[in-house]
Amino acid sequence: MSDVENVVAQPRTSERGAATRTSLLAAAREVFVSKGFAEAGVTDVVARADASVGSLYHHFSGKADLYLTLFEEWQARQTQRTKQAARAARADGESDPMRVFLSAARAYLDGCLEEREVAALFLRGDGPPGFDVVMRDRLRMWAQRNAALFEDQPALVVVITGALAAAVSEVVRTGDRGLAEEVLAIIGQIRPTGSATASSSG
Repeated sequence: MSDVENVVAQPRTSERGAATRTSLLAAAREVFVSKGFAEAGVTDVVARADASVGSLYHHFSGKADLYLTLFEEWQARQTQRTKQAARAARADGESDPMRVFLSAARAYLDGCLEEREVAALFLRGDGPPGFDVVMRDRLRMWAQRNAALFEDQPALVVVITGALAAAVSEVVRTGDRGLAEEVLAIIGQIRPTGSATASSSG
């Protein structure tokens, strides 16, 4: 093969590899949702993707890697949703940290409802060994981002982060958008003692 042919062929190979990877992830998502992580097998995934076991291990180290990749991609989509919502709120002139937080929280809950099967997959407790640590770390990172929004109000951060985490679990379980709005309305009324004026003034 000439150098020119090699340059032309390489992107095609790369595109084919990317397509295979995408297909394997889509198949893994379907299999994990329908069977659960523990009961799912690599053979189930490759059969659903119409791929080979070798191709799966070319892209992923195994079943746990597929699961964690799906989780990271889900989290990336949720982060994008919340960041866009917070930016939009600020662009509209919103300066109250609580209202900015609620805009982002609503976007997160909307994402959970839009991709409810995937959200439920990660909340059901049927993940690879150590996934509970990953979830705790992610919750801690989420709390840190909230802490940046609510400066010098650690108790408020603990309360609203915990309340929203519980709301996510219940909204994903029930699919109840009305419940999501009720929860957000209640969270929006929370203010630490003696700081309501400061919070409302931004």
